[in-house]
Amino acid sequence: MAAYLQWRRFVFFDRETVKEPAGPDGAGAKPFALPPGIAVCDSGRGSLVFGDILRGAGRCQIWFLPRSLQLSSFQAYKLRVTHLYQLKQHSILVSVGEDEEGINPLVKVWNLEKRDGGNPLCTRIFPAIPGNKPTVVSCLTVHENLNFMAIGFADGSVVLTKGDITRDRHSKTQILHEGSYPITGLAFRQSGKTTHLFVVTTENIQSYMLSVKDYPHLELDTHGCGLRCSSLSDPSQDLQFVVAGNECVYLYQPDERGPCFAFEGQKLIVHWYRGYLIIVSKDQKTSPKSEFAGNEAQSSDKQVLNIYDLCNKFIAYSSIFDDIVDVLAEWGSLYVLTRDGKIHVLQEKDTQTKLEARKYMLFRKNLFEMAINLAKSHHLDSDGLSEIFRQYGDHLYNKGNHDGAIQQYIRTIGKLEPSYVIRKFLDAQRIHNLTAYLEMLHLQSLANADHTTLLLNCYTKLKDSSKLEEFIKTSESEVHFDVETAIKVLRQAGYYSHAVYLAEKHEHHEWYLKIQLEDIKNYQEALHYIGKLPFEQAESNMKRYGKILMHHVPNETTELLKILCTDYRPSGGSEGPGMLEGKKANSEEFIPVFANNSRELKAFLEHMTEVQADSPQGVYDTLLELRLQNWAHEQDEQMKEKLHNEALTLLKSGRFKTVFDKALVLCQMHSFKDGVLYLYEQGKLFQQIMHYHMQNEQYKKVIEVCELYGEQEACLWEQALGYFARKEENCKEYIAAVLKHIENKNLMPPLLVVQTLAHNSTATLSVIKDYLVNKLQKQSRQIEQDEQRIQKYREETMRIRLEIEELKASPKIFQKTKCSICTSALELPSVHFLCGHSFHQHCFESYSESDSECPTCMPENRKVMDMIRAQEQKRDLHDQFQHQLKCSNDGFSVVADYFGRGVFNKLTLITDLPSGKTATTIEAGLQRELLIHTKRST
Repeated sequence: MAAYLQWRRFVFFDRETVKEPAGPDGAGAKPFALPPGIAVCDSGRGSLVFGDILRGAGRCQIWFLPRSLQLSSFQAYKLRVTHLYQLKQHSILVSVGEDEEGINPLVKVWNLEKRDGGNPLCTRIFPAIPGNKPTVVSCLTVHENLNFMAIGFADGSVVLTKGDITRDRHSKTQILHEGSYPITGLAFRQSGKTTHLFVVTTENIQSYMLSVKDYPHLELDTHGCGLRCSSLSDPSQDLQFVVAGNECVYLYQPDERGPCFAFEGQKLIVHWYRGYLIIVSKDQKTSPKSEFAGNEAQSSDKQVLNIYDLCNKFIAYSSIFDDIVDVLAEWGSLYVLTRDGKIHVLQEKDTQTKLEARKYMLFRKNLFEMAINLAKSHHLDSDGLSEIFRQYGDHLYNKGNHDGAIQQYIRTIGKLEPSYVIRKFLDAQRIHNLTAYLEMLHLQSLANADHTTLLLNCYTKLKDSSKLEEFIKTSESEVHFDVETAIKVLRQAGYYSHAVYLAEKHEHHEWYLKIQLEDIKNYQEALHYIGKLPFEQAESNMKRYGKILMHHVPNETTELLKILCTDYRPSGGSEGPGMLEGKKANSEEFIPVFANNSRELKAFLEHMTEVQADSPQGVYDTLLELRLQNWAHEQDEQMKEKLHNEALTLLKSGRFKTVFDKALVLCQMHSFKDGVLYLYEQGKLFQQIMHYHMQNEQYKKVIEVCELYGEQEACLWEQALGYFARKEENCKEYIAAVLKHIENKNLMPPLLVVQTLAHNSTATLSVIKDYLVNKLQKQSRQIEQDEQRIQKYREETMRIRLEIEELKASPKIFQKTKCSICTSALELPSVHFLCGHSFHQHCFESYSESDSECPTCMPENRKVMDMIRAQEQKRDLHDQFQHQLKCSNDGFSVVADYFGRGVFNKLTLITDLPSGKTATTIEAGLQRELLIHTKRST
């Protein structure tokens, strides 16, 4: 009783009496009254259900009271209704009653959704008594899955119906329990696929496991309770079976007894409602009542209804009623039925109202823990809970309990702004408490970069290396802070080893290398770390830190670059997509890394050209420049010769065709003579080769160049003649050699040769005497040949003209005796042509392509006619060319187009023999005239 009195009392329910609906006149409504004789009741599916006993009319009714308070009923039994059970998830009502005098209870199952003559459909009727023993039904329960129904009897037996309880065919009834004490309570408990049945008598409590064959049972306790003094809790109390004795209230699991509560007093009714335990007990001031109550009408005694919150240990409501029949729960409220037919409704106050009222009282008395428990049990949202925690923390902080305050502030994380807490503990210099708060902030992944900085600064100020290591060495899945911020703070505080560990663990490669190179100066370790990175990251970091590494560890850096640019695989042995396949970087991009390290650069470039022939052009260009520099500055003759050969070999590798000008400039800058001449030759710059020798006054080399390349570029001889002509030295030998070649190839007119040599004061007439004599002799012979040819063409022309005149004026006698095709003797009919050929008519028709042409002369005539047409076309083409040239805006493109079509080819050939131009023209004209006349005569 002492424990009970310590529980605080609240009024979390509003009590009202249910009244009838107001009439049309708006007069005050009267209290609603149930029909007399109500014996049992239940609720569910939107209605309160009542059962009465035999009345004067001889009918026993089951009544339904919906929320509209419009009563309806139907006759269920002839005598009385003793028990009702309304399922909450199905529109199924199970009743127990009597149709005749004596002990013969009947069980009826009603389907409320189906109708039979206006009444609910009764789907099943069967006798309730176990076997043939007449006994009174004491309690009834039905499983919500409709597969189990248990009936308890006053003789201590329990009948279990398994299967579809709504049908006789699909269910089986058996006696589950037999005893000597009346059954006072039954309850099914479903946990997963396991079903238990709690059985309570006046003297003991047992549980049966119905999901196992043979239904094993366990006795939980050796004391019981009265009728209607047991109930099953909801999941908030883990579906425990509640048994209310006169001294205590006990809670049971299927296999053991749970907690108990010292609520003294004679218990009459026990129910469970939304986490509350409802107990109707005898008022201590009234006379005691029988423990095992019957259904007879009771005297109007005072009874106390208490509503307990077992989780938070307080009384949510307490009130006195007159002779309570039962307490029902429906429509979110509690309905208390009294023996006088009235219904009292207990409406629970809304959560906010309850919390505000209770918080006001609890906060005033500083009972924050109770306020927190209340809020949790009523499922207050996180914002409301956070506000309670904040006020609790403020209360403890003001009292100087900083350790307790920080624990409450930690519970506000995620709702309360962290700066509210941080400012308090910065001012109080409570670094330990602030550290705890910041640690939890990070643990919940709600810390920002500033919070991480502050926490690490707390660790460093406290010099708590163990905490610091624990913070940074959490597994990757548990990291709750900004790693980059932590690295920065640790580096700034001088904790380089911790910063390096964090950077390496979380793959912040840039920070790792920056600390190793700039702070720790561990260049070897940094280089080794880069070698373990994936290709892309290794490449980017070598570009960034390559110069520093090259300065301090040149050999190792060069080796890593060789691997990176040929066949790179991370040295750490890590496997992943793309790790097994070697990759290579662009070696040209790493050339700047070797600034001031020419020896390593040369080794790197030579390695790349050896193992990777298709290296970028920049590699070869740089290697050439490097070799030329070494050659130019080398003093040792043997080494200089070696470097000379290496540079020349590189030039001859064929890698500089696309960068010819660049290679040439490099060779000229370093005065690399053999390289310059080689590139001139490869680029067909023969004039440059000759000019190079001219500048160095190498006369024999000039003649050699002309002899080597004069066939490809004839102007070399002319330039050589001009070069020697300008020399004041005695160059007769070289001039004679040049003149001889010019004479043989007819490269220059004699007058131009004389004009060229006139500038040389040492070149006398004797130098060109032989050249002029030979040239004049050749021209004389050419003139004689042209004159003979002219005379021949004139005689031939005269002969042809005479023949034409003869054909025109004199008859033609055909004296051929043989056919010109088959050479057989001519026979009539025959065909004769003026050219003198005769043919058999059948031979002519077989071989001739035209009736007007001689088959024998036709091929030659066609050649001549094609030549004439070509000349006429070229004449027309000349006129067209002149017209386009005048009208076009770009004359050069017109000339280029005609050159491409070969229009000027004949002109090019004529210039080869300028002295024979007249004879050739005359010869062509005579041939043309002869062909035309021949055609006409034909």
